[in-house]
Amino acid sequence: MLAKYINQIQKKLSASNTGDVLMRRKLIFGGLMFIDAVIVSFTPFLALMICFEETAGELFFSWLQPFMAVVIFIRLISFYGFGLYHRLWRYASINELLAIAGAVTLSSVIIMIYSALAGAAIPKSIHFISWGSTIVLVGLSRLGLRIAYYLRQRKGQSGTNVLIVGAGDAGAMIAREIKHRYLDSKKIVGFVDDDPYKHDQMIFGVKILGGRSDIRHIVNEYQVNEIIIAMPSAGGCVVREILSECKETGCTVKTLPGMYEIIDGKVTVQELREVNLEDLLRREPVQLDLHGIASYIGGKRVLVTGAGGSIGSELCRQIAKLSPEEIFLLGKGENSIYEIDRELRIKFPDTAIKPIIADVRDRERIARVFADNKPQVVFHAAAHKHVPLMELQPEEAVRNNVFGTKVVAEAADRAGTEVFVMVSTDKAVNPTSVMGATKRIAELVIQSINKVSDTKFVAVRFGNVLGSRGSAVPLFKKQIAAGGPITITHPDMKRYFMTIPEAAQLVLQAGSMASGGEVFVLDMGEPIKIVDLACDLIELSGLVPYSDIKVEYTGTRPGEKLFEELLTAEEGTTTTRHEKIYVAKLKAVDEKRLQRGLAALQQAIHNDEDVVTTMKKLVPTYSTKIAAKRRTFKHQDQVAEAQLDGQTGSYQTATGLVP
Repeated sequence: MLAKYINQIQKKLSASNTGDVLMRRKLIFGGLMFIDAVIVSFTPFLALMICFEETAGELFFSWLQPFMAVVIFIRLISFYGFGLYHRLWRYASINELLAIAGAVTLSSVIIMIYSALAGAAIPKSIHFISWGSTIVLVGLSRLGLRIAYYLRQRKGQSGTNVLIVGAGDAGAMIAREIKHRYLDSKKIVGFVDDDPYKHDQMIFGVKILGGRSDIRHIVNEYQVNEIIIAMPSAGGCVVREILSECKETGCTVKTLPGMYEIIDGKVTVQELREVNLEDLLRREPVQLDLHGIASYIGGKRVLVTGAGGSIGSELCRQIAKLSPEEIFLLGKGENSIYEIDRELRIKFPDTAIKPIIADVRDRERIARVFADNKPQVVFHAAAHKHVPLMELQPEEAVRNNVFGTKVVAEAADRAGTEVFVMVSTDKAVNPTSVMGATKRIAELVIQSINKVSDTKFVAVRFGNVLGSRGSAVPLFKKQIAAGGPITITHPDMKRYFMTIPEAAQLVLQAGSMASGGEVFVLDMGEPIKIVDLACDLIELSGLVPYSDIKVEYTGTRPGEKLFEELLTAEEGTTTTRHEKIYVAKLKAVDEKRLQRGLAALQQAIHNDEDVVTTMKKLVPTYSTKIAAKRRTFKHQDQVAEAQLDGQTGSYQTATGLVP
């Protein structure tokens, strides 16, 4: 009867257009109220039948009939007050059941009081049985609505068959989302999970069919079209193994973002995306001391140099979440500053944001910026970072990375900044490139200023960042889109990698641990072969390495190492309270030697050879082989192999050696 009524309602609704919304609501409202009126009229008689059996009919007319109109009125008003006629019962859950119980309980109390005042001699057992049966029958009526909707949707379903990998919390939430919101387009055929205890058990009525090794068999048996990897905390090696199992099935493979991307534990189908390179390289999620970070950023004026760059812009996004008083976005490129300014204003409308176009090498301009805004925390991410390009013009690397850092650090000191964090690189360890040497000198500069300043100056070193401007991944994607070949300098080239959000979060964390003068180094995990990176990208594009897309080796360039040294190199490190952050044990800065070297570097700024020779004196571990090769490099055809990105102006190399 109920299903028939629902079908009639659905037919009327399907024939209506947008202008009939009010009519649709009236039909549903009237139908639900009619059903409830029938139920609340029947339950008192049912109570009498249970208690008095043969005399129930006679007692109903003598005890209850005079009050039935009032009983129905009280019940329906209570139901209306609890919103039982303004809910989407197709999504009914425990909350709706509690609303029904509350409405029935309140109305039962009112009815008992009314009958007592009216002098009706109705036994308490009748009220109690009527209360319980009304909850049950109204609840069943709403369950019937949900079942009718489910059967109608299932009958017309011709959508995608989905297999979920991972029968944990994330998998359960994804299954719930699909069943509630995507029933008409997706059907879950089952789960797979490597925990044998879970096999053959059910989640939301869906069976756990086996482990990862059973994926291909399950896909064939259940006609699976789409596989969802619901394991946001799984490591990259696990995702790689699962993807390998899925590769031969021909299914669309999607995954949840890594844990660092999921905010407040909310997992929805909208957050599903194609498997990408970051998933294959995924490591354990970064655990942050949010209280410690918020204590030195929350309510503070924060300035970020290089705010339009990959790391700088991500730092701004992370900082904006911590409720600073104001964020100053400083950068030389107006387009990139405009983009991050607009993005932050949309996402964080309550945060004060001020874009500043300035060159860190302009002493007077930077001095005015600091004097006017008095930032309490500074993140210095502005730098020339591309290794081969800086080999060609070391004077520019020195101007920006060394003297630009000196200008900003001295301005921070004069303005009374509390914390100054410089973004450095692993290439500062025993440098073999101009870029690495300039970064090491910049570290010496801020360590020197820290000795005479109340500001806490620190540097943070880390390796290559996936997807940053000028890095390997964007270049490889362009080369794949063009049909290849992918160019790699050497088959044994290895690098350490982390994601942009992970790098930014650890930089913020290191800042919270600053006491002044430290050079923090970040745990980068295990190094990865560049050729493996390229092959993964080719396969994720649905192509075959060396067959569909060729891989060519161009030879190492001056300034490049086959293997970046561990970030624990030089004199070793000491641990901190964060498991992924260490402090480098570096020799004390020789102030006289540093000042003489900086003065000599300033004098040599117009001569490449003199610049390199002077840097060698400042950084004894800087390899002398590079200087001998640099002049030759300028005239080699290798220069043409590096590609200049026309949109960002960033110099992209085949190895993507960027900090």
